[in-house]
Amino acid sequence: MAPTTAVLINGSSDAITDFVLKQGNGVKGLSEMGLKNLPKQYIQPLEEIISDAKIMPQASIPVIDMSKLDGPTVAEAVCRAAERWGFFQIINHGVPIDVLEDVKESTHRFFRLPAEEKRKYLKELSPSNNVRFGTSFSPEAEKALEWKDYLSLFYVSEDEASALWPSVCKDQVLDYMRRSEIVIRRLLDVLVKNLKVTEIDETKESLLMGSRRINLNYYPICPNPELTVGIGRHSDVSTLTVLLQDDVGGLYVRGDDDYWIHVPPVNGSLVINVGDALQIMSNGRYKSVEHCVMTDGSKNRISIPIFINPRPSDKISPFHEVLASGEKAAYKEVLYSDYVKHFFRKAHDGKKTIDFAKIRI
Repeated sequence: MAPTTAVLINGSSDAITDFVLKQGNGVKGLSEMGLKNLPKQYIQPLEEIISDAKIMPQASIPVIDMSKLDGPTVAEAVCRAAERWGFFQIINHGVPIDVLEDVKESTHRFFRLPAEEKRKYLKELSPSNNVRFGTSFSPEAEKALEWKDYLSLFYVSEDEASALWPSVCKDQVLDYMRRSEIVIRRLLDVLVKNLKVTEIDETKESLLMGSRRINLNYYPICPNPELTVGIGRHSDVSTLTVLLQDDVGGLYVRGDDDYWIHVPPVNGSLVINVGDALQIMSNGRYKSVEHCVMTDGSKNRISIPIFINPRPSDKISPFHEVLASGEKAAYKEVLYSDYVKHFFRKAHDGKKTIDFAKIRI
């Protein structure tokens, strides 16, 4: 029997965990109960909330037209954005609009499934570690939960994806991943050439894009958006992240002097951000920047990030081409799987993950 609204708002963490996670309802299930007040487990410390006073209203990250990437001006703009902001949006990127719309619709289709269907992909029940439905970020490590459900899909092969990914979304997700690969390669080519890396050989290709993960994120309507977050402050552990967002908005990027910049939805665009792996490989020239997601009190929101990563077995460190001129390494060599485990075993905590690889002076 479903618990009452009062039980969920005032009840124990066990009641929330059972309803949201173990039964597969997610926070979407909480939202659809018509809660007037946020359950206490989701109330974040005040410093995690971005108030209007902390937002830079006139600031924006660059929007770059990829149709002229072969020219020097656009290539320079990409590298400058990666150095200065760590974030930029791209338009005319070559991924058809209908592919973007199809993968967004398939995301809604997955989250419309009954709870008993979604729970088949919970960590304890999923047919594979590479397919996982969950909620928040790392509930067992968090003092306050995040207002988000997700389906996380680690790409191994077309055959595995066809066999194990949910049928309501796998074709559209795979098509989107295939169609976005060209622009991802073009961006990485431009970024590494700026680091004096003249060729992406097999070893460098593995380091830059040896593995891929895609998340389907769902942020349901929140009764008290001023009290919680969709995703807490963090930087990604990827090489690059390619984000498709809908028209609701809510993504914020840390700017100067502890202020935050909203990344408004631009129709047909993709948001690109530098991850920690590329910050390490570039020896800090490219910046992985803190970002977070705020919730909405009137609209459901989805976002679909593709995380382009090294392989788990790769060791990452600054490229020798970057250090060839005598520049001192700021980061030590780390096994990428160790770095990722460090990220996931704790709650979101801003930029602290990168300290795992920093060389102490």
